[in-house]
Amino acid sequence: MLPAFSTALLTMIIELDINKNVEENAEMYYEAAKKAKRKLKGLHEAIEKMQSELDKAKKGELKTKERIAMEKSARQKKSKEWYEKFRWFVSSEGFFCVGGRDATTNEIVVKKHMAKGDIVFHTEMAGSPFFIIKTEGNTPTGKTEDEVAIATASFSRAWKLGVAFAEVFKVMPEQVSKTAMSGEYIPKGGFMIYGKKEIMSVELRLAVGVDGQSRIVCGPKSAVGSHCKEFVTIMPGNLKSSDMAKAIQKKLGLQARLDDIIRRLPSGGCRFEAK
Repeated sequence: MLPAFSTALLTMIIELDINKNVEENAEMYYEAAKKAKRKLKGLHEAIEKMQSELDKAKKGELKTKERIAMEKSARQKKSKEWYEKFRWFVSSEGFFCVGGRDATTNEIVVKKHMAKGDIVFHTEMAGSPFFIIKTEGNTPTGKTEDEVAIATASFSRAWKLGVAFAEVFKVMPEQVSKTAMSGEYIPKGGFMIYGKKEIMSVELRLAVGVDGQSRIVCGPKSAVGSHCKEFVTIMPGNLKSSDMAKAIQKKLGLQARLDDIIRRLPSGGCRFEAK
């Protein structure tokens, strides 16, 4: 009969086999002790192995968390480019063009990013963006001006109304003011335009593609086509933004999130240009 151990009271109960002599009883306990020692060693080894596996799992989890954090940081860093909060594109001639998305960003575009020598575009329709060609001391041709006029009209409420053409006007920075005429009120995102306006009539039509820096770009077809190998052309239509984004994602094989594509699209329904 094997001896029983009680660890709770830190005592050992010894049972002797009366059919065995003292040496035989001692040998029995000696063998039991060796067996217990082997089991204890195995238990320690199992615990150490389990701890090692646990440490590896924790390190793996930490690396996963670090990777996720780095990817998130990279996405945030990518989205923190100052122009990402606005409408923007690069013209076919290489001029950076930026416009407001709403009343708040219209205010920022004009007050913070409009500079002497730039060219400003807007429409008479409420809910239109102020678009600016950042000239940086250079002179754009009519091609860039046409592209910005198209963007201004396409990102205005005219797209949502489903019209094919809209009028846009062009002015210089010194003609744009926040000072209202006597008795008039200027709402947020609005500005007074003084002096002569150059009127342009343009067709509402945009293109969506991915440029050489892996940025999703939405702008006039000629501008997007100059910087993107593959793109699709869109017009005002009945397909809602979420469905259009899915269709664009599929056509171009984009890995971008649908929300990122939707954010680039104009407000209102869309359809693809008929080929």
